[in-house]
Amino acid sequence: MSTGVRATLFGTSRVEPVTAVNAVRWAAERLRPHRGDAARLEATYLVAGCLGLGLSEVGLRPDRALEDREWEELQRRVERRLAGEPLQYIEGRAAFREFSLKVDRRVLVPRPETEVLVEHVLAWAAGRHDLVALDVGTGCGAIALSLVLEGPFERVVAVDISRAALNVAEESARAAGCVSRIEFRHGSLFDPVRPGERFDAIVSNPPYLAWHERANLAPEVREWEPAEALFAGPTGLEVLEVLTAGASRYLTPRGLLALEVAPGQARIVAERLARDARYVRVQIRQDLAGLDRVVLAEQDDVGD
Repeated sequence: MSTGVRATLFGTSRVEPVTAVNAVRWAAERLRPHRGDAARLEATYLVAGCLGLGLSEVGLRPDRALEDREWEELQRRVERRLAGEPLQYIEGRAAFREFSLKVDRRVLVPRPETEVLVEHVLAWAAGRHDLVALDVGTGCGAIALSLVLEGPFERVVAVDISRAALNVAEESARAAGCVSRIEFRHGSLFDPVRPGERFDAIVSNPPYLAWHERANLAPEVREWEPAEALFAGPTGLEVLEVLTAGASRYLTPRGLLALEVAPGQARIVAERLARDARYVRVQIRQDLAGLDRVVLAEQDDVGD
């Protein structure tokens, strides 16, 4: 049943139905003191989620009346946003490249920087066939799903130290129809890799923040996203050091190591790989903001 709202919320004394357009206006007014210029876009996002519409569809259906349950859900969502919860957690979904992933507090919200990492792996893989990849620290599964859905990867082994994160990633893989091509394994870094296994590509968006950087993070990251997926240790390089030292053992000859890093770490990681005779063609690539964000290296012809 459609509902109405006492329109003093909108500056009048009438009672009028809660339509999509006035629901957006109400939510934006609630959010504006906290979210500033982003308030209207976030309000539209929240209303769209309640109505099961895309962002553009909300504007195309301004007179769509909210049911009682939808109006109540919108109020709950606005309160969650006012408490600082990320929009993606409220919606339970996050866009990544060409598809949508399940996300909640068990996993990081996927970032555009990781889309850039995936883009470089797919460019390297173009023209190859039947590849197998290892996704270290899969989190919500963004990298693993991208490789099997968009590239010539027959199979991906996705590992994570968090069983809860693996459960989230597996849900997305099932929804995308590719769960049979992704093997989810629980464990830290290379521990779940079986003796003798080799991969054409090892890809990772690992924890790379130092503990002291916590205070610099936005509250919605610091207070809501899982710390174990963000922080590596005192320097931020701890996990990257393990990855660069150990990846060669699991790569095929000419296999690719692709890492997402913090901008200040890229040169350190690249120089470490360049000094290692097992790696060739070490490269640094930039993200959409022009910051050093991805380090690429290939295994030599012989392998470890």
